[in-house]
Amino acid sequence: MNKISDVLSLKKPSLSFEVFPPKRDKPLEGTKEIVSEIALTRPSFMSVTYGAAGGNTSANTVAIAEHLMKECAVDVLAHLTCVGSTHEYISAEIARFKKAGIKNILCLRGDRPAAECRAEKDECKSDFVHAVDLVTRLSSEGFCLGGACYPEMHPESAHITDDILHLKEKVDAGLHFLTTQMFFDNNVYFHFLSRLRDAGVTVPVIAGIMPVTNGKQIKRICDLAGTYLPPRFRAIVDRFGDDPVAMLDAGVAYATEQIIDLFANGVNFVHVYTMNKPEIARRVMGNLKGIVSGS
Repeated sequence: MNKISDVLSLKKPSLSFEVFPPKRDKPLEGTKEIVSEIALTRPSFMSVTYGAAGGNTSANTVAIAEHLMKECAVDVLAHLTCVGSTHEYISAEIARFKKAGIKNILCLRGDRPAAECRAEKDECKSDFVHAVDLVTRLSSEGFCLGGACYPEMHPESAHITDDILHLKEKVDAGLHFLTTQMFFDNNVYFHFLSRLRDAGVTVPVIAGIMPVTNGKQIKRICDLAGTYLPPRFRAIVDRFGDDPVAMLDAGVAYATEQIIDLFANGVNFVHVYTMNKPEIARRVMGNLKGIVSGS
């Protein structure tokens, strides 16, 4: 299996896809079938999400990652969250990832578990409070490390300047690349990238795109991350949001147009949030088969 840094060094248009494992104690077979279908589109790599430490999905992340690597021959980026974790827990996870042959980790803080946080400071009683703590711990373990970033600023940050300074701290601690949260206006990404470069952050920044396929989905996205919706995209959701078939067509078309514009303007790496829907992966990759490497 390749390291993501090697994939990114190719510097030609490529798509990667995100999938998530089943909740703990749920059967793996159904999810394995779904991710196998997505893997058939031959993305440059696939990422597998991770729940909070000891949470609903963490036990199955490695199983899905192993399946993708061994049965589907796809490079894998495994997510790892750290908030609420002890040094012992993270060390055990590192050993488990290495045993499975995982070479790439996306280093995330994760959602703070409310029961473990002090109300007066909203700080978790944990050996790991921020993602930079996890990056620091993993930096000498031989993994290729990625981190998340918010092109429209992290919801908990007071100012975009502070947010970028925190990102630079993570990169300086050992990150090899960044992946953005979803955005629906490419100008947001380009402006963010310019600010990162001005701040001295030079690692590749993979653009995260989500094809929206139902109207209810968009409200949840905006509530979670405060994502800006361009008027043209709002019009699409208003017109087609209550019609699942039409919204699938419109959502994939809008995302495809975003990706083509990114590629045309020199962005080579796009990560698609598939929501475990093979049809989205097939349609997006099919629309771009003459552009994307590996198709």
